[in-house]
Formats: sequence, C-alpha cells, structure tokens
Amino acid sequence: MEKYVLENQDSFNLVHIFECGQCFRWNIQEDGSYIGVIKNAVVKVETKENKIVFSGKVLHGNFAPIIRDYFDLDTNYLEYKNKLSKIDNYLEESIKFGNGIRILNQDLWECIISFIISANNNIPRIKKIIEKISQNYGEEIEFEGKKYYMFPTPESLSRASIQDLRNMGLGFRDKRIYNTTKMILNKEVDIDKLKTLNDTNQMRNELLKLDGVGPKVADCILLFSLKRLDVFPIDVWVRRVMNELYIHNENEEKVNKNELQFLAKEKFLGLSGIAQQYLFYWKRESGRGA
Repeated sequence: MEKYVLENQDSFNLVHIFECGQCFRWNIQEDGSYIGVIKNAVVKVETKENKIVFSGKVLHGNFAPIIRDYFDLDTNYLEYKNKLSKIDNYLEESIKFGNGIRILNQDLWECIISFIISANNNIPRIKKIIEKISQNYGEEIEFEGKKYYMFPTPESLSRASIQDLRNMGLGFRDKRIYNTTKMILNKEVDIDKLKTLNDTNQMRNELLKLDGVGPKVADCILLFSLKRLDVFPIDVWVRRVMNELYIHNENEEKVNKNELQFLAKEKFLGLSGIAQQYLFYWKRESGRGA
C-alpha cells in the first residue's frame, strides 16, 4: 500500500471537494473517508487530526506525484480566496461555507465522457453509469480486499457497440459516447494537442466538435480538467444564485446565459470558475442566497 500525508492543509475539506459536483468516482465510507479511482490508482482519503492522509494502490506511475497533481496541491488557494472575498459579502460568505474546495485536475478523456453522461442526469445515476462502463471496459485493481476498475482507455471503450452502451443505462447518450470515442481515437479532436493550447476559446471550439458536448459541458471540461479558471459553467443552481444575488429577475428562467457570462467575467477577476464553485456549493447545500 502506498501512502502520502499532507500536514496543516487549510484549503482541503473532503466533503467540500467531493460533493461540489465536479467529480463522479468518489464515494464516502462509513468512517467519513472517501475512496475513489483516479488516473492509475485507487485512493483512500481521510482526515486525521490536522493531517490529510492518502493511501492506496497504483498500477502505473508513482503515488505521490499522482496525488499532488490530481488534488492541485501546488496551488495556493488562500490567494484565490483572499482575492475573491474582497469582491463582495456574498463571495466572502460562500467562501467561508465551502472553504475547503479545490478544483481537481481530472483526466481529460475521462472528464469528457463523464460530463457527456452528466447532461440532463442526476449524480447517483451518473456515478452508476460510469462505474458500469469501468467494470466492463476498464483495468481491474484490488484494494483493501475489494475490486475497483480504472476508467477505460479510448481504445478499450471503442469495443463497445451502441447497443452495449445503451445496455449500461446511457439512454440517448449512447450514440454520443460512441461517436465521441471514435472521434478521439481517430484524432478528429486531438486531446493531446488540446492540452497544449493556451487560448480558452480555441479549446472550447475544439471540444464543441465532439458529439454530446454543448457549451455547458465544454465549460465543465475546461474547468475541471484543463484548469481554465476564466470559464463559468452555468446550471440551474448557478443561474439561481446569480439571479438572486445580482440580477433580481422575477423569473429566473428568463435570465440570459450570455448576461451571466458577461457578469462573471466583469466581476470575478479572471477567477470565474473558482467563484462558480463556491457560489454553486453554497447555494445548493445551504439554500442560501439573497
């Protein structure tokens, strides 16, 4: 078993990180720890006194670098929080509420497929589908007497027919996953090249070529894998909290997404994605707002 210990880490809370809607392969255990499958490892994360303890098993690569990269441990979140807290009282309060949120560095391929699955879906069902896909097409790894499964490679997932995907509960997303897998395998969208681009709009335009990737899914991928902090994914919770706090339209469904994007760009100082996570988590978990 591999182990890595993080001492006196202030911007790290297990519930805040794993329950803020950014990832789907982490599950809480009876003792309050979380176990998840990331990249080439199964990882258990728990809080012990003032320490965050990571233990697990890795198939390929070294454990510590995988942990530091995935959990973005070399980024100073205090700087983000100090900058955003000065914008207004709403940001300050939302940051206090979700103080331990970090944006994970998720695998790009897995993130693309996961967020296509997430469209018009709920989190328990998304997690169940991703687990089925991994069990059927991913590499097996055993940890603490249980079997876990890596997320499949594009090559492995390409063996699934549309019917196979439908049988795993994908519904209308079956063709989208099938087509996107083929597009990535054929380099119609080169995800390795995508990682090297510096321009957010260029990245977004490439992602939008993929079947099943619309603007919101593209922005989630940009934020949760490609670390473009200037994007602002908008779902029902984000639209609701932004309307309640800043726009005050009597009918929130009439709030224009372009208006929200413009407001976020003007207000959040290039940290729209970070602000979105604090506001989203605050609104959804506490029901707070104006």
